[in-house]
Amino acid sequence: MKTLYIVLGSISLALGILGIFLPLLPTTPFLLLTAALYFKGSPRLYNWLLNHPHFGPYIRNFRENKAIPLRAKIISLVLMWGTMLYCIFFLIPFIWVKILLGLIAAGVTYHILSFKTLR
Repeated sequence: MKTLYIVLGSISLALGILGIFLPLLPTTPFLLLTAALYFKGSPRLYNWLLNHPHFGPYIRNFRENKAIPLRAKIISLVLMWGTMLYCIFFLIPFIWVKILLGLIAAGVTYHILSFKTLR
């Protein structure tokens, strides 16, 4: 079972890393899932994740403060809206898909802004 937790945690970590670069893929939830899976599968990997210079702060900030840094909010919203607007105006021919993308973007924006801002 520990091996399964480690494999699933590693997949979750890969998705979290992709989420740093892809605006519609969230980073923090995948890193939180990775932490939970590594906690059950390998204390060594769990400690590595929490002490990692890039991934550790995501997890610690969210677990301790339920907050997202202002820079992360701005970057994620700008990238998401840029991608969504490009798709809506230049790629998607169907009006119902355009409306759906706009609603998704509005929902994700509301979700991100609902968390406290970490300064």
